Amino acid sequence: MQVNASLRKLKSMPLNRFSIHLYLRFNLTFMKKIFFFLLFPLSIHAQPVVDSPLNIILLIGDGMGLSQISAGMYANNNQTVLEDFSVIGLSKTHAVKNLVTDSAASGTAIACGEKTYNGVLGISAKNMKLESVLEICEDNGYNTGLIVNSSIVHATPASFYAKVNSRKKYEEIAIQFSESEVDYFIGGGKKYFTEREDNRNLIKEMNAVDVVKSFKAFKKSDADRLGLFTYNDEPPSINEGRNPLLADYLTATLDKLDSRKEPFFVMVEGSQIDWGGHANDINYITSEFMEFNNTIDVALNYAKNNSNTLVIVTADHETGGLAITGGKSNNFEIVAGFNTLGHSATMVPVFSHGKFSELFAGIYDNTQIFHKMIEALEIN
Repeated sequence: MQVNASLRKLKSMPLNRFSIHLYLRFNLTFMKKIFFFLLFPLSIHAQPVVDSPLNIILLIGDGMGLSQISAGMYANNNQTVLEDFSVIGLSKTHAVKNLVTDSAASGTAIACGEKTYNGVLGISAKNMKLESVLEICEDNGYNTGLIVNSSIVHATPASFYAKVNSRKKYEEIAIQFSESEVDYFIGGGKKYFTEREDNRNLIKEMNAVDVVKSFKAFKKSDADRLGLFTYNDEPPSINEGRNPLLADYLTATLDKLDSRKEPFFVMVEGSQIDWGGHANDINYITSEFMEFNNTIDVALNYAKNNSNTLVIVTADHETGGLAITGGKSNNFEIVAGFNTLGHSATMVPVFSHGKFSELFAGIYDNTQIFHKMIEALEIN
């Protein structure tokens, strides 16, 4: 062996200070190598470990404050899947100039990382168009999805692709959606694409997207880009018979994303918790929360089986100033009161699970949800 030959050569050298130094140095180096290989026997053959790209599932319960969660939990026999989330934070929801936000300003803060004025989508207070986390993911090779039980042009989903100075410009928002790169979408509002003042049929113009007519067709399609308009206008409530359910839509979409073997970003909105708050209708709120709770369960189970997935559950604001003022603990019947038909400025919770979920602990502005998602993507 080369090591033995080197030792014999060293031993044959005349004994002097230099030869002793060299002999000791050789032995020290040799022993270090032996020690290293004993500790790390596979290192010479190991390949660099590269983490799988991070998936993000962002679930937004519109109008879902702590009281809405509490009411929904009690209505669900004192249980919610949110109890399985170990990391919890609080988000400050105010808009520019207004302590009480709307869904456009808060949606923009979450999606794009900057505060803006109420009613504005994807444009900063300095009138600069903003890039959303969904668009950033698309630029980096991600597949993307939007799943909502409102219209697809409603304020929260529109925050992820639209740049308009008024959330009420639904036909303009529809144009921007038709020009977006979203891979999978499910939501209402078909009329804004087909029954337009400019007589355009935007669905026909979306020739790169397979826009199907039923959920059965959605599940069957193997198109790279796929969409389903669930209703011509805004979808009805759960209590009015809305079907299929949000959990079913998310399950089907995750199945398709899984088959593509590429990273993804998906935003899912439980839209009508907010509408129940505006109506000051506790049964509306709790039924919508329970559907959303089941949808969160789908996302959480996916993350538990896919360790490269981050799940975030939050709200854009609280709606109705809901308070639980009484009830029975034997059957979790609640008595509720409301302070407003609009929104309130109370902080809302942020639940997170999975890879980099620890980033979402603490109290912070809603803009930080965007920045924390970007940080997680950059770390990965």
